[in-house]
Amino acid sequence: MSSDLRATRRQFIAGCGALAAAALPSAQARTRRPVVVLTSYPQDTLTRFEAAFEKAHPGLKPQLRWRLPHQMPEYLASAEGRGVDVVWAASPRTFAALARAGTLAALSEADVPREGLPARIGGTQISEPGGHYLATEVAGYGFVHAPARLQALGLPVPRDWPELAEARWAGQIASPIPSRVGFAPVLVDIVLQAFGWQRGWALWSAIAGHSRWVPAGGTLIGDEVTAGRAAIGLTIDFFAASAVARGAPLAFAYPAHGGLNPAHVAVAQAAPHRAEALAFVRYLLSEAGQTLLAHPTIRKLPVRPSVYAGLPAGYFNPFEAAARGGYDYDNAAGQPRHGLLAALFDQVFVADADEYAALWQQLHAAEAAGRPSAAEARKLLETPPLTEAEAADPALQSRFRYVEHAAPTEPGELELAWRAAAMARRRQAAALLG
Repeated sequence: MSSDLRATRRQFIAGCGALAAAALPSAQARTRRPVVVLTSYPQDTLTRFEAAFEKAHPGLKPQLRWRLPHQMPEYLASAEGRGVDVVWAASPRTFAALARAGTLAALSEADVPREGLPARIGGTQISEPGGHYLATEVAGYGFVHAPARLQALGLPVPRDWPELAEARWAGQIASPIPSRVGFAPVLVDIVLQAFGWQRGWALWSAIAGHSRWVPAGGTLIGDEVTAGRAAIGLTIDFFAASAVARGAPLAFAYPAHGGLNPAHVAVAQAAPHRAEALAFVRYLLSEAGQTLLAHPTIRKLPVRPSVYAGLPAGYFNPFEAAARGGYDYDNAAGQPRHGLLAALFDQVFVADADEYAALWQQLHAAEAAGRPSAAEARKLLETPPLTEAEAADPALQSRFRYVEHAAPTEPGELELAWRAAAMARRRQAAALLG
């Protein structure tokens, strides 16, 4: 479990203890009907939504149970878990798995009206077409940075991914390891889909050569930037917003080609309090619930477009960005290859990161000096380990299923072959640059 998730869990447990100790339940509280919510959200978010929901529905009382997303399927299958009414979390893979297992109820328009709630933003499907899970908010991928440090280094805030491939970013990027950080495979795939397999891999080759690899995501990417170990970090907007709310001197920029990670809510197929569960879901998707997402300590992106008109000036609007063509990322098409991409990154970029970064420095120096051999060396470093057709093979993809928070495993024969081929290309490039 990453340190930020452990901290979140400790805060949640401590918060629950403080609430329980504050006062004995009143007679009114004891008579309110429960709605049992399984969630992974941090305590501050839960406290605000709980209070707002109770104000809107005085006869109902949320009972919050906290689990990490990857723990939810097992918990819901347990005797205790069969008392859950609502599942609410930011983990598309978890909801897809729960839907396949038949754990989630299909919600009709009568259950939860969809008017004013698009099912897609650009190319990204945010709500499941069958109604088994509905998007409550989205998070955007991009660049967390320290404005003062960028100014001191003479670096601009990047507008899009290709800028990070420029030589001036060498050693200045904090990147999450895709096999270790749940949101990172989508981040990788955004670039590959936006720029095509060949150019996308070439961009990642350079960005990887400029990167410090971070084995845990969330707040740790921002910590690298805050501490001055990197000028920019590749992450999700709400992690940066959380750091800013705590006083970190950071800012966040959305690239021209972006991607979105939706959070979802669902009603359990066996929910013992179905009517109460539906009331909770409707509240999350209402104008009031969606507006609450913009609170400075939450800072999420609503999925109800009408809400943005009332948000502060400059609040990022993904619907407007999608209308400009910046959010064509197809999450459904990308999901099957996430595990494969994570494995490829491990062997090609991460396993020999120091050697790889040094070689990119040599390449940049050779190009600055106008050496003819630099072009061939660059071509070797930018060569994908697989063709796009090979990476699209369902049989190969099935060998690398992505499992969040899974313990690292020893690479197999195929992965070691990828690493060996990458090492051979690096030796050839080094010979050209030597």
